[in-house]
Amino acid sequence: MASTRVIGLREAMKLQNIEAVWITGDVNRRYLTGFTGSSGYVLITMHKAFLLTDFRYMTQAAEQAAGFEIVEHGASVTDSLKQLLAAEGINRLGFEEDIVVFSTYRAYERELQPCELVPVTGLVEGLRQFKDEGELSLMKAAADLADRTYLHMLEQLKPGVTEWDMALELETFMRKNGASGPSFDTIVASGERSAMPHGVASGKVIQKNEFVTLDFGALMNGYCSDITRTVFIGEPSAKHREIYDIVLEAQLHTLEFLRPGMTGREGDALARDIITRYGYGDQFGHSTGHGLGMEVHENPRVSKLSDTVLQPGMVVTVEPGIYIPGFGGVRIEDDVVITETGVRRLTESTKDFIVLG
Repeated sequence: MASTRVIGLREAMKLQNIEAVWITGDVNRRYLTGFTGSSGYVLITMHKAFLLTDFRYMTQAAEQAAGFEIVEHGASVTDSLKQLLAAEGINRLGFEEDIVVFSTYRAYERELQPCELVPVTGLVEGLRQFKDEGELSLMKAAADLADRTYLHMLEQLKPGVTEWDMALELETFMRKNGASGPSFDTIVASGERSAMPHGVASGKVIQKNEFVTLDFGALMNGYCSDITRTVFIGEPSAKHREIYDIVLEAQLHTLEFLRPGMTGREGDALARDIITRYGYGDQFGHSTGHGLGMEVHENPRVSKLSDTVLQPGMVVTVEPGIYIPGFGGVRIEDDVVITETGVRRLTESTKDFIVLG
């Protein structure tokens, strides 16, 4: 029996008049099949679902990909695909235009004749925007680990350690507690470097009287969390407290009023308008949030450029910030699920202005 995900994909295929679709993206393959091996391809027709992989993964694929016909492909994956297309009478094949590189497309064009190749975008990604209860449970576990990691890091942060030391400590803690790895390159940015929104950990020594921004996430069971907290080491000045309080106000306001039916643009404005009102609009140069799931950045976007309508079941981040070159910066980020009436937080760490000695 076809899974709800395969059924949903077939509905999307009908809308684009596609007889079959060839899935080559790793994340989309895992989403559709549950197969966690490092090599494999998916062919979905209106009546059948195939997972092609090599000799190494045949047993694993049979165990994980329920409802799929498992095919051991030959030395040429394209030859195996061509045989399946002929056997199933497929004349029009969709492929992931955002994933297939041009050289591979040219090979398909040459080797799959007379099948017509149709570039498609967002078929699987559109399904992935809406998380079911199983997915939300996995994402909550990843968020809970991020929360526990933040508490652990509050005991580790002190003057004299490097950002690299802290990133290693953070990632080690997550791995010891169930993560397969970080969701993305861990950001530990202190002092003036905290004004860099993507200031991945460096050899800089953390010192007294400066911000430290921690932006990290746990990858668990194929799903990501993504949290940011900014703390202070030493004695904060009035300006340090001012920009922290503004970012916190913007973030809390967004969490209170973000709801289904809003566009990403409208959601972004909830935070941006507050920061702009305080005179720091030019120091908030990124989007308020982004979709989260099997990848740390996916649709929908909570951005001033996004007209996507937010709907229940979507998971997004809410992460306003202020960044002042030569001084420092603050970002506060939570992961939330869009519900029927608003949002539900997945990350629950305190957002009090933590001052460490």
